[in-house]
Amino acid sequence: MNGSELGEEWKEVLKDEIGKPYFKKLKEIVETDRSNYTVFPKPSHVFNAYKLTGFDEVKVVIVGQDPYHGEGQAHGLSFSVLEGIAFPPSLRNVLKELKNDFPNTDFGSGNLSRWAAQGVFLINSVLTVRKKEPASHQKMGWETFTDATISALSERREHIVFLLWGNYAQSKKGLINSNKHLVLEAPHPSPFSAHKGFFGCRHFSKTNEYLVRNSIDPIDWSLPGNQLVLSGL
Repeated sequence: MNGSELGEEWKEVLKDEIGKPYFKKLKEIVETDRSNYTVFPKPSHVFNAYKLTGFDEVKVVIVGQDPYHGEGQAHGLSFSVLEGIAFPPSLRNVLKELKNDFPNTDFGSGNLSRWAAQGVFLINSVLTVRKKEPASHQKMGWETFTDATISALSERREHIVFLLWGNYAQSKKGLINSNKHLVLEAPHPSPFSAHKGFFGCRHFSKTNEYLVRNSIDPIDWSLPGNQLVLSGL
């Protein structure tokens, strides 16, 4: 956690944050926790959102809270799981809404790396967590770092779509200049709130409409794969 894992673009953008005392302390806390507990995701995956979507390539930001805390789930991208991992309920609802928005598109995987490669920055506010201990790494410094990330995107870029699902993600709205970016809000896709307005929000098609209006290539939201992720929905 010295910044080199971010890639050159992000390392340059966030160099001031990486050099601050809180980031050094955060690094020490996470490393100590790894020696005493199982911590997700594994070290090489912590900064996957940054590694897979360069600063200048970001078109869309999807803000999550903290990583999945179950075995094998978290791999550094908000809401995403690797192939072969059962879909958490929130991800299933994300894909259900996506299927409603784009009925003829193929969705066979819960690995959202394909989105990341097209400019969808899938960032959790907190980047690590102890196994089976949700929120265990909150308020240790990650929020300061990821808030700085969102602020940098808002200040230095334009025409990004920020998808804020749920109260926690929406608390980041103050970091975003809505005069030069599009901010879309909806309830969280969890089973407890998805029916309150996440279903039917059409954020995926609205995102593409905005990108096209601003002469930016739209996102191909399809997720080809072998898993029947929407069976039974």
